[in-house]
Amino acid sequence: MMFIHRQAYQSDLKDQEWKWLKRFLPPPSTPGTKGRPQEWPLREIVNALLYLLRTGCQWRMLPHDLPPWQTIYYHYRKWRLSGIWEKINRLLGQEVRQEEGREATPSAAIVDAQSVKTTLVKGKRGFDAGKNVKGRKRHIIVDTLGLLLLVLVTTADVQDRPGGKQLLIKLRQRLSLPRLQLLWADGGYGGQPFVDWVKVTFGWIWQVIKRNSDVKGFQVLPRRWVVERTFGWLNNYRRLSKDYEELTDTSETLIYLAMSHIMLRRLAKTNHFE
Repeated sequence: MMFIHRQAYQSDLKDQEWKWLKRFLPPPSTPGTKGRPQEWPLREIVNALLYLLRTGCQWRMLPHDLPPWQTIYYHYRKWRLSGIWEKINRLLGQEVRQEEGREATPSAAIVDAQSVKTTLVKGKRGFDAGKNVKGRKRHIIVDTLGLLLLVLVTTADVQDRPGGKQLLIKLRQRLSLPRLQLLWADGGYGGQPFVDWVKVTFGWIWQVIKRNSDVKGFQVLPRRWVVERTFGWLNNYRRLSKDYEELTDTSETLIYLAMSHIMLRRLAKTNHFE
């Protein structure tokens, strides 16, 4: 298995982070097993993905002391198709919650959406007239700690309520959340028909948190600030500053990867892995 001694990057996994993560990645191919023998350690593959995500560089511009970009992309594509980063995000979220003295699954969550610009890379996109943004929209649902439960990336012209419907349907299909009862959202998701639809379809309470019309300028809204903070965490990863991806599935996977990295660092600081 090939390895080059190189300088450490700030995005690299720490030893305890890798010890936790490697349990959920497929074992490397070795001589005598099915598939081509693994030339590079999986840890270096993940480190390269985190470097790309954190710095925002192009695949072909990854540093030469990391594995070849073709090798990195091969593994990334394989993991994207298997949905492994969505699974890791879910398992890490449960561990962080338990470390905080919470139940593994939440009883309440917050929904919001963020429109981001796309680049010249081909792929689906739309125009958000409200935000004056041509690109895509990230619909996310987080727990009360701000941990990502699910993300759905659509074209930017998908309005909040239709996007919210798609997000909640996907949430029910992908996750088991037996304790979930209450969902908070902003005024873009308002309207009694939508509230009734959520109650009838899922049995959840949909509560809209509205701005105080008597207060001018910026307002910190109860519960809403939690999901805004999550978007702020993700914005620290430059690859997510815009949507550079051709496929919306790729965009979603990179968001799961970024959130997984955030939670790994959080657990490592509490010596949870030792």
